[in-house]
Order: sequence, then structure tokens, then C-alpha cells
Amino acid sequence: MPLNPGSSAFNPGAFTFVPGQAFPAAAAEPAPAPEAAPDQPKPPAAPVAAEQESWEEEANTDVGKEAAAVEAVTEKAAELAVEEEEAIDENDPELKAELEKMKAEGLLEDDELEEIKTGKSAPIQKADPKTLKRHINLVFVGHVDAGKSTISGHIMYLSGMVDERTMEKYEREAKAKHRESWKFAWCMDTTDEERAKGKTQECGRGVFETSAKNYTILDAPGHKNFVPHMIGGASQADVAVLVISVRKGEFEAGFDRGGQSREHAVLAKTAGVKTLIVAINKMDDPSVCLEGGIWDEERYNEVKSILEPFLKQTGFNLKQDVYFLPVSGFTGANLKIPVDPKLCPWYGGPSLLEYLDGLEPSQRFFDMPLRFPIADKYKDMGTCVMGKLESGTIKTGETLVVLPNKTQVQVEQIFIDHKDGAVELDEALPGDNIKMKLKGVEEENLRLGFILCRKESMCRPCRWFDCTVQILDYPTIICAGYSCVLHIHSAIEECTFFKLMGILDKKTRTIKDKNPKFCKQGDSVVVRMKMHRPVCVEKYKDFSQMGRFMLRDQGNTIGIGIINELKWPEDKKKSDEGGAAGN
Repeated sequence: MPLNPGSSAFNPGAFTFVPGQAFPAAAAEPAPAPEAAPDQPKPPAAPVAAEQESWEEEANTDVGKEAAAVEAVTEKAAELAVEEEEAIDENDPELKAELEKMKAEGLLEDDELEEIKTGKSAPIQKADPKTLKRHINLVFVGHVDAGKSTISGHIMYLSGMVDERTMEKYEREAKAKHRESWKFAWCMDTTDEERAKGKTQECGRGVFETSAKNYTILDAPGHKNFVPHMIGGASQADVAVLVISVRKGEFEAGFDRGGQSREHAVLAKTAGVKTLIVAINKMDDPSVCLEGGIWDEERYNEVKSILEPFLKQTGFNLKQDVYFLPVSGFTGANLKIPVDPKLCPWYGGPSLLEYLDGLEPSQRFFDMPLRFPIADKYKDMGTCVMGKLESGTIKTGETLVVLPNKTQVQVEQIFIDHKDGAVELDEALPGDNIKMKLKGVEEENLRLGFILCRKESMCRPCRWFDCTVQILDYPTIICAGYSCVLHIHSAIEECTFFKLMGILDKKTRTIKDKNPKFCKQGDSVVVRMKMHRPVCVEKYKDFSQMGRFMLRDQGNTIGIGIINELKWPEDKKKSDEGGAAGN
């Protein structure tokens, strides 16, 4: 007896699974038909395949219906968009009032307002590099809280790169946090952490223009924990502004042992900065001001007299390479317009921007092989890299090689920062601080310090070189096998003192002690250096910008050096094997 008395008996031929055939749809059980007479023949049963479509045809039918529905919705949406666009009236008072309200609140810029009215985004400008103004890369360095970000932000404001509405917004936000004096610094310190602590952590970047030149500002961090970012900024700069706080106690803290004023001056010189401007800041501070707000000449000369012998010892020519001037970053005095003689009767020189406009651009290496160290990288509709073009020229569309991983890439676009935004170039010239979009490489396959070269003049990666190192600050002795971190152009790699080859005499600069067992602070030593990974470098006499380096260990700069000879052990091995085969 079946489990369900009302169910029909099991029929094994009711449905047979056939690949490509759909399962029969469940239907209501039909009413039993009257039995036919015995003499009447039964009608033939319709085949299953004729009644049911295959699952493939059914799926295609559904997709076709969905596609048709989507197309209909898309067409309708397009029609509505067109109607809405046609319905927008620029002279509509309600629309104009709403747009003006958004603009007043800082939610819309002028160019965005124009895009809304026209319905078209503004294209990126194209420019001929030969028609642009002369370009200078400017880095601000100095001890923490000396006023670097405040001076940088105030220059951006005075040159029109930060408008009045944005400045008022920064002032309100700074006042809400009881940090009214930080409003100009917030033009450069853009992250919440930097604004909360009042300390620059990464190298800020900005652009401004005067009647004579186009400038890229690099606002370096002053805290000793972020010196690697400072080195990255200084390696891209032509001119450095060493900001010194004249406030009593602050100058001494920055210049004494462990202060960043000393270290930044040395690092800027080693990074290749030719011209140093010493901006003695906070001259309006009550601790150094005289009665009536007059700037104190005696304190200014005291600071200057302490700095001059140190800068001379560092390697700067005081008459040609160094210029001192008093400024006030917060009030803007002597930044763009010369200081009022009533405040500073004893200074009659140019303001900071006037002096910068009068500088001659540094030497540009047009006739040397292409060398472009990657200082930064990011993704923006492709792989983008940033940095200073050290030598040679780059054109859009040409194929280059990324070293040391020997990846071929194509330059899709070249941009340079301008006061009106990014300007696209067909060709970049030496000394330009540019951004490039590359095709043929992923962002994660690049590291800071990689070099872009041409295939016919590649910079050969190297792991061994002989160099001269000046030990600046190290508490104990250094022997062969000592490891530290080496900074060269934008590369940061670990290195080892493989062999001490000799200690130089300070007067004659010749080796006085061959193969010493150790060296100490103050020594100039010839070292065979071993890099833990291949780096792209040059001999100092061939190309100084890629042949000088800094050594750091445990947060301190322990030495600086230059590369004398590059070594490739594999070449020696091949020559030895060739000589043995010849014999």
C-alpha cells in the first residue's frame, strides 16, 4: 500500500533527464478526461521536445528580455537627462542663489561653477616648456617649530595661491582649537594628524609664481623622526631656505648638539643645494623685540655670528652661496614686500621673494644621459611617478627603461605644477619637477630611488663601490662589518662597511694610514661599501648629483660621502675566466 493513498502509482517513464532539456514546469493536476470509446482510436501524444524549450534557449530568451529592458531604461534616462539639461536655466534666480550659497560656503570653486553652467569639464592645459617662466625648486629646512610651514603658507597666500575665503576658513578652524598662529601653516600641513600636533610629518608641496619665475615649494619636516622625508625634499631642491627662530631659547635648542638646524644645513649641502638663504624668523617676538616693536639688531647679529663659521665649515661660500635676512613669517614682514624701515631701520636689503627673483637658475644638464630618480609614486588612472629630472630631456610617447629591474615603460603624459593647476608638457627639461603617467609597469613594482633611463644609455645598477666618508657624529669606533642606512638621491638602502681602505690626512687629503682596523668621529676614511640591494649611482666626478650620499643610524646622521669608483665583481670574474680559457 503506498504511503499516500491518494497519489498515483510510480511511473518510471513520466520524465527522463536529458542534457540540454529543461525540467517540466510544475502544473496543476488536470481533471481526469472521460475514457474514450473502445472503437475510437486515442490521439497521438505530443513529443516533450516540442512542448519544452532547452535551458539554453530559455536562458537566452531571458537575457534578451533583460537587455531589452535595460536598453529601454537607459534610453529613458538619457531622454530625462537631456530634458533636465535643457531645463537648466543659468538665469534662474533660485539656481543662481543656490550656487552662490554653495560658493560662499566653500563647497564650489570658480572652475567648478563654470563646469556646472556649461556642462563640460575644463581640459588640462598644454604648454611649451620653452615659453614657461624659469623654474626653481625651493625647500624650507630648519629646526622643529622654527616657522617653516608658516612662512611657506604665508608666501602661498601673498602670491594668490590661497584665496581669502580659504584663509578665513583656516583661521576659524585654528581659532576653534586655540591655535590662531597656525592658520598659515595649515596651507601646507593638510593632514589631520599634522594639524592636531602642529608638526609637519611629510614633505609638503606647493606652487606659486612671481613676475620673474615659477617656484615649487617643498616644506620639509623639522622633527628628527622625519629626517628621511627632509632628505627626499632637499634632494629635489635648487635653493634651500634655512629658517632660524631668533626667539631666546629656541635658537639655542636648534643649534646645539642634537638640534636640527645644524643637521639640516649639512644635509642640504650634501643633497646638492648650491644656494642657502638663512631666514632669521620671529623678529617680531616679544622676547627679542625692542620698545615700540622695533626689531633687535643686536640679537640678529648675535645669531648671524654663530651661524657663519659653522656654514663655512659645512662647505658653503659665505660671499657667494649664503644670504642672511630678517623676516616675520606670521606677519609676512620682509617676505614679499621689504620690511617697514620703522620696524627695522638697520636692514635695507631685498625681501625674500625679491632676492629669489634675482637669483640665477642653477646649471641644467641638457647634454648628459637621461636620469630621472623616482621620488614618489601613486595610482591615478594608471601608474604615476614624481621627481626632479636631473639630466636629459623626456618626451611624451617615448619608451624608457626602469632600473634596476629593467622594465620597459612608455611615457603617456607629462605634467608640471603651475599656478593655474597641472600643465601638460610634450617635453620636460632638466631641473623640472614633474609628474609622469607610465604604461607598462604597476605601481607596486616600483620603489623610491628607481631610475628612468634610455635603453642606449642606461645607468648600470651596482652593489659595490669605493667611497670617501666623513664621519660626523658617532659615539664609538666603526669597524669593517658595520651596517647603516644610506641615502643617495631619492633612494634609501641598507649598506655595510665591507673594508676600511685608509684614513685621509686632513691637510693633504692623501692616505696616511692604510687598512686601519677602525675609524672614529672626525675621520675622513676611504671605504669599500657593499649595498644589500643593487642601486643606480654614478661616480661623483661624472655626475655629482648621483654620486654623493648620507649615512644614518638610529635616527642620527653619522656621516656624508662621495663615490670614487664603482665595482662589479661579475666583470672581474668574467675577465678571470676569459684569461684562464686563453691560457
